Amino acid sequence: MRVTQHGAYLTQITRFPRFFPINTYLVREEACLTLIDTGIPGMAKEIFQIAQGMGLPITSIVLTHAHGDHVGSLDALHTLLPSAEVAISARDARLLGGDMGLLPNEPQTKPRGSFQKVATTPTRLLGIGEHIGSLRVVAAPGHTPGQIALYDERDGSLIAGDAFHTRPSVTVAGTLRLAFPFPAIATWHYPTALASARALRELRPTRLATGHGDVAEQPLDAMDAAIAAAARDLAQKGLAHGA
Repeated sequence: MRVTQHGAYLTQITRFPRFFPINTYLVREEACLTLIDTGIPGMAKEIFQIAQGMGLPITSIVLTHAHGDHVGSLDALHTLLPSAEVAISARDARLLGGDMGLLPNEPQTKPRGSFQKVATTPTRLLGIGEHIGSLRVVAAPGHTPGQIALYDERDGSLIAGDAFHTRPSVTVAGTLRLAFPFPAIATWHYPTALASARALRELRPTRLATGHGDVAEQPLDAMDAAIAAAARDLAQKGLAHGA
């Protein structure tokens, strides 16, 4: 796995960086670490060892959404870190538990992508605007119905889950890029994903960390271009108004 430091607080851990990058992140607080996403099965031991090398305990495991490439090592990490809280949005906790049903107020499109049933029960259901240490929980639905992003209020880093990806360049979830089509294929509702991308852009992040691809520094121009491309794509598909 590749380990990359970004600024004072954010450590990126990447499995398969050259071919199918799968990112998890450790966020440093004064006396502890928060782990964002757990990757695919088989990553737990290395994540645990990297955290040990940083000399701080992981006290929280936060899941941006319930897809298998983000929760795959949750059970193994929970075994290694039994006292760490496990947090996810209340909406995606239903998907994590195997409930694929849609709520009445949601677009009635079946959730897409791979969902892995896990044994670990979340200990905290996150509401929008809540904080985990220095991270503020931000709504980012679209890729899944209850995806969240995490905004570090100390330095403006945005950990966006799959609301964007950066392989080969910054792209909104739902926009098909033949060089890396998987986030688009797994996106539940493209118009909602675009609305979330616009809302995340309004945070004016200084750094964009995504589930797949490299971390983008000073990403606003690239986010604007990705949002414009998604809007054109949706208009061409006749979905500009959220159908």
